[in-house]
Amino acid sequence: MCGIVAAASSNNIVPVLVEGLKRLEYRGYDSAGLAVIGSAGIERVRSVGRVAELESESAGTQAITGIAHTRWATHGIPSERNAHPHVSGSIAVVHNGIIENYETLRRELTAQGYVFTSDTDTESIAHLIQATLKTEPDLFKAVRIACQRLVGAYAIAVIDHTQPGKVIVAREGSPLLLGVSEPGKSTGNYAASDASALLQVTRNMVYLENGDIAELTASKVKITRLDGSPVERAIHVSELSAAAVELGNYQHYMQKEIFEQPEALANTLEIVGGSKSIQPGIFGAEAANLLADVDSILILACGTSSHSGYTARYWLEALAGVPCNVEIASEYRYRTSVANPRQLIVAISQSGETADTLAALRHAKALGQSKTLAICNVPESAIVRECTLRFITRAGPEIGVASTKAFTTQLAALFVLTLVMAKLRGKLSAEQEASYINELRHLPVAVNKVLSLENEIKTWAQRFADKHHALFLGRGMYYPIAMEGALKLKEISYIHAEAYPAGELKHGPLALVDADMPVISIAPNDRLLDKLKSNLKEVQARGGELYVFADQDSEIADSEGVHLLRLPEHYGQLSPILHVIPLQLLSYHVALVKGTDVDKPRNLAKSVTVE
Repeated sequence: MCGIVAAASSNNIVPVLVEGLKRLEYRGYDSAGLAVIGSAGIERVRSVGRVAELESESAGTQAITGIAHTRWATHGIPSERNAHPHVSGSIAVVHNGIIENYETLRRELTAQGYVFTSDTDTESIAHLIQATLKTEPDLFKAVRIACQRLVGAYAIAVIDHTQPGKVIVAREGSPLLLGVSEPGKSTGNYAASDASALLQVTRNMVYLENGDIAELTASKVKITRLDGSPVERAIHVSELSAAAVELGNYQHYMQKEIFEQPEALANTLEIVGGSKSIQPGIFGAEAANLLADVDSILILACGTSSHSGYTARYWLEALAGVPCNVEIASEYRYRTSVANPRQLIVAISQSGETADTLAALRHAKALGQSKTLAICNVPESAIVRECTLRFITRAGPEIGVASTKAFTTQLAALFVLTLVMAKLRGKLSAEQEASYINELRHLPVAVNKVLSLENEIKTWAQRFADKHHALFLGRGMYYPIAMEGALKLKEISYIHAEAYPAGELKHGPLALVDADMPVISIAPNDRLLDKLKSNLKEVQARGGELYVFADQDSEIADSEGVHLLRLPEHYGQLSPILHVIPLQLLSYHVALVKGTDVDKPRNLAKSVTVE
């Protein structure tokens, strides 16, 4: 879960490298470093902490070829000695991923006289390439040969001061793309973990496949497979703009992304909102035939994405009558499961590069389950490319580690899937279809109304500053929303939080309730409201402090120990999308009060590209 940037240009690339790392800091911020080819050889600068420190330490450095890295630690503690780039002889290497056979390589290379100065798996790559150069002096060929020895996931970039002007990059399992020169605008070619890092210099992107290796110079790009066979990869013009990843007038990216949700939902649902009917083709040309043969659905996801899946299970079974299971992707492939060739596998990921979800998807396909659908925010990601069907959420870049707009757009996509499945199974009348399309069309307006509650939520947040634990309650399809609320609070405020179905209170969690443990409840005006009220009375009777997010017409009143905030309206089946937004705002403002790092919470990174 690291970020890499590389550049070969006729101009000074140090500002490009540093700015690229700033864009990639969501991928890791334990340490940062860069290496360039200078007049005296490899010049390396590394620092522990944020890219801003590296920027200060590298001020004045100039070069036309270089690599850079921002790290999320996997092997070795965050420290300067473990920070990338790693150097061996004439070369420097940066790496994202995990090398599974690094210990074997380390022993072999140590026996050859190479001295390891870090605790990382990456240093074994540097020494392996340097050793290979002894018999194959061409850097491109040496990297290609060395990569054939690597087991695991990697995206690497390599420079050699004896072969200036070129950068070699390779990909296997970890994301890596190229940015190629725009005629008349830039002179150089680049590589990075994410397109956002390169928007400063080009919008022309080439997405490398697993097993690709490329040589970059200021004037050209050469791509082959690891066996040396040449390959052509298409150039895609990125739809992202540099402004899309700017903070603008907001204090944090998380705040910006919370308030971008109306626009993100409008963009995601544009194809639906502009239509009079729901068509399977939304998911791809093969969707009508493929989905018509589906007898059940299995959703694979991690973290926030799994919560969208748990919510969708209620929709799919209630509205479409399709049996649905949700599996945590990091667990799914490690248990024996019963394969069903007629089951639709839905892989959900914001980045499309989530290692556990990608591995779970491949495991499902290996079991003979070939009906696959990706719900993802990144069109050219690995998960999208490996699925037959796809729905690209149009949330735009999400920089804050705590996911917000990616989650609500995933929910919107899953509701569209529900409607398509219901229609194919004859469970959606024309009147219902028109009604749901209308609700989807007006969803961004409803979200805007919820966002107007921010000032009231700020007041609530003050009361959480000295708390160490919190309990979130929800019933039915709001239980996964409670899970998402608890995850947000723990991610960015470091308050221990957990979610329970409200009916489970008396089966254990009630023992924890006292005046020091706030209980946050979602109280929509649905058929379970009366049962939820009874659960809330149980909390009151034990001296618990309740914070209730209720619909306008939910018959719940403010009282001693009960703080009430009413959402503007009940939105039927789509209400979970509205109810998660005040939970996002609450977590954000609690974190502000506590003074934590909202966008870059400790120990976490945005894109989990390692197992």
